[in-house]
Amino acid sequence: MADSLARVRDEVVACRICPRLVRYRERIARERKREFRSEPYWGRGVPGFGDPQARLVAVGLAPAAHGSNRTGRVFTGDRSAAFLVRAFYAAGFASQPTSLRRGDGLRYRDLYLTAAVRCVPPDNRPTPAELAHCRPYLDRELRLLSNARAILALGGFAWDALRDAVASAYGVPKPTVPFSHGAAAALGPGRPMLYASYHPSPQNTNTRKLTHAMLVELLERIRSGYTQATPSFAAR
Repeated sequence: MADSLARVRDEVVACRICPRLVRYRERIARERKREFRSEPYWGRGVPGFGDPQARLVAVGLAPAAHGSNRTGRVFTGDRSAAFLVRAFYAAGFASQPTSLRRGDGLRYRDLYLTAAVRCVPPDNRPTPAELAHCRPYLDRELRLLSNARAILALGGFAWDALRDAVASAYGVPKPTVPFSHGAAAALGPGRPMLYASYHPSPQNTNTRKLTHAMLVELLERIRSGYTQATPSFAAR
C-alpha cells in the first residue's frame, strides 16, 4: 500500500509504542484540568495538520497536556497555540487568528504543522527512546510533503529533533548549525532550507524573548526565500 499523510495520521492516533507516554496522556485525559472538566479529552497521539501541498512545514516538540492532548489537533487550545496561530494568520498562512478546537474552521494554506513527538510527555521532556520511536512518523511526513521548501523548528528541542529527522528523511549530513532564533541551515540542492524560531511558549512570549513581530518577520523572511509572493486568505 502506498504511503500517505492519511495513513500516517491513522497510525499516529492508534500508536501505543511508548508505555510511559501512553500512561501519561491517558491519565491527563482522565483527570483533566478544572477549567476543562466538562470537556472530553483526546488523550491519544496527535497527528499533523495542514496543507498537503505546503511549501512551509513547521515542527514543534510535542503536544501540550491541556492543549493538543485535550483537543486532538496540533498547537490548538492553549496559550502557545494562540500566539503561534495569530502569527500564522498575520503572515497569511492561516484562515483565522485563533486555534481553539477541532472543527473550529481553521485552515492552513501553504503550511503543514506537526511535531517531533506525538504524545504529551511528562515535564515536556520525551526520552531519547521516545524521540526515536516517533521519528519515523516525522520522516514519512517530510518525504510525503514533497512540495516543502522550508522547515521551521519551533524551539531548541524541536531543532535538535529536526536535525536528526532531516538527515534521515533526505539522506543528507546532519546539520551542525547551533540553535538560535532565525538560524538557518541549507540541506543541499533540491532540499528544503531548515530554520529555527524560539518556541511560542508563555515563558518566551511573556518575557518578550519572542514577540509577535519577531515571529511574523521570520515567517515572511522564510516565505520570501521560496516565492516572490503568497496571497493571504484575506486577499482572496
